[in-house]
Amino acid sequence: MSSKSNLGKLQILDRKNAEAEQGGGKKRIESQHAKGKLTARERIELLLDESTFEEIGKFVMHRSKDFGLEKEYYLGDGVVTGYGTIAGRLVYVFAQDFTVFGGSLSETYAEKICKIMDMAMKNGAPLIGLNDSGGARIQEGVNSLAGYADIFYRNTLASGVIPQISAIMGPCAGGAVYSPALTDYIFMVENTSYMFVTGPNVVKTVTHEDVTSEELGGAITHATKSGVTHFVAANEVQCINDIKRLFSYIPSNCEDLPPFANYSSDGNEKRTRLANLLPENPNQPYDIRELIEELVDTDSFFEVHKNFAENIVVGFAHMGGRSIGIVGNQPSVLAGVLDIDASIKGARFVRFCDCFNIPLLVLEDVPGFLPGTDQEWNGIIMHGAKLLYAFCEATVPRITVITRKAYGGAYCVMNSKHIGADMNYAWTSAEIAVMGAAGAAEIIFRKEISEAEDPQAELQSKVDEYTEKFANPYKAAHRGYIDEVIKPEDTREKLLKAFKMLENKVDTLPRKKHGNIPL
Repeated sequence: MSSKSNLGKLQILDRKNAEAEQGGGKKRIESQHAKGKLTARERIELLLDESTFEEIGKFVMHRSKDFGLEKEYYLGDGVVTGYGTIAGRLVYVFAQDFTVFGGSLSETYAEKICKIMDMAMKNGAPLIGLNDSGGARIQEGVNSLAGYADIFYRNTLASGVIPQISAIMGPCAGGAVYSPALTDYIFMVENTSYMFVTGPNVVKTVTHEDVTSEELGGAITHATKSGVTHFVAANEVQCINDIKRLFSYIPSNCEDLPPFANYSSDGNEKRTRLANLLPENPNQPYDIRELIEELVDTDSFFEVHKNFAENIVVGFAHMGGRSIGIVGNQPSVLAGVLDIDASIKGARFVRFCDCFNIPLLVLEDVPGFLPGTDQEWNGIIMHGAKLLYAFCEATVPRITVITRKAYGGAYCVMNSKHIGADMNYAWTSAEIAVMGAAGAAEIIFRKEISEAEDPQAELQSKVDEYTEKFANPYKAAHRGYIDEVIKPEDTREKLLKAFKMLENKVDTLPRKKHGNIPL
């Protein structure tokens, strides 16, 4: 082959590479930037370690011949796919390109995504999807729908095998929302990303409701009302940085262990501030996040679902460099009761941690389940059972610390010894009982109180009697339900030793196809 001929072929390759990297062209890229959005390639560049991205399927084109599509082709066909590293760890990524046919999904576009999903599964590496798409490519009809279904199927097969992360960085409508919904975590960006099954125009036609895209399916809506999204960022750069931070807590696959963070101790793990954290009045609230920050390594707490079901707090942290998941009742919101949303939020988080070998720490201060017709009619029995099921099923190391109230069925649900917790600690302030002393006394001693000369004084006497017997951790400790009653300031030291002791725990569930979680 002549050098001139070879040079010509190299020029063709260079030209095609440049064409593919232009996506839908300069004007559409400028339009993307004008909306405050990055392009697909800019997002990948920010996400991955420098110069590690290797693209797959760069020259793929659609195969459609209908509705004028045969006259319009773009190399890559609207999605950029490939692999690279985050902090040196292999990840697979796809980024939808809104500049090409509005990021709409075609048959070949879906094939590109499916290819890297298959590779991620075979190589045990996380999958990250950067979503920015108008939905199905209507001109391709059922071929586009088939492409979505192929992706959904793989999402389901990969669930619990590799971490799957979805970032919503533009519109995500119709069938396009179900792939993110099947993944482990969803990130959204304020004011530029939306998720809905049907958009505002269809809603208005069918239900006559006037609603904006932001109100119907914006980041704040899904972070506070529906709980669909787990993380909200002010802009795309923050969103991508949050994804990278998440990777510092989670392993690459279900066979792997979470990464350790650098940690050095001065030898003193006591936290004296914890001794005065709880208010003297047991009915006065406090912020469980203050307790968490004292227990974990400095600035390591990364909260998940922060703005949804705020009566329970969940998130990742490092303890002595070890990655752990934390579930804590939040006394400053609804007194920390469990309700439908809190149960779902907690169950989802517990199951993720169990999938990926992340030990669990439960901080318990719960007065019970939220009463009322709204909760009962909307299925608190079924939804509360989800959290119970999640803890019962979890085989990772599990430790509970009861700080104050542990009442009724909620005591059982919040990782009690009876449902498989490995270590259960209680502070001296813990109250472990069927219910609060006042309510219990009114039921148990109803007759004595009603017949007393001074019913109020008799009630107080019986409340004091019940408190002395049950509103403390010692009855449970006598039975072995609490492994140790501890001083608050010793909690971190105890937890560090317990998690170290449990690091080689092996537990298995009975052989089955799968359980039937109450859905």
